[in-house]
Amino acid sequence: MYREAILKKFKPSLDNILYILHDLQDNNPQRYLAKEDIRVCADYLNVPYSYVHSVASFYTMFSLEPRGSNIIRLCDSPPCHLMGSKSLLDYLKKALKVDVGGTTKDGKFTLELTSCLGVCGVAPAMMINDEMVGNLTPEKVDAILEKRRQES
Repeated sequence: MYREAILKKFKPSLDNILYILHDLQDNNPQRYLAKEDIRVCADYLNVPYSYVHSVASFYTMFSLEPRGSNIIRLCDSPPCHLMGSKSLLDYLKKALKVDVGGTTKDGKFTLELTSCLGVCGVAPAMMINDEMVGNLTPEKVDAILEKRRQES
């Protein structure tokens, strides 16, 4: 089972909690931390379930709800906002037929907002999974979505 393999990669030290949670989430087919993920992490680190849950719920990089195979994080920082991220958000919501935090019916995309991606020079920007994309336009968004649909 993938959980045991992940735990074996790390010493049972609280210093590793974020690394463990990232690996657990990344290896879950629905890209979230299931209750069982939190439980095995807590048991492995010998801390209460509530401690691990509080860490997982504090950081926005973790999700406690199932998500799509492609996570879109649109930057909503002031520079991106000034360069049109609001209209791109409206475009993405319409194209995906979801609201922020929603997952498409086919399970391919989850739409999220993030405060800053740190790439203001190419605003507006978004991350899709681990890929940063800047200088976004509706046409560029369409091409990215179509590519990801074909890959899945």
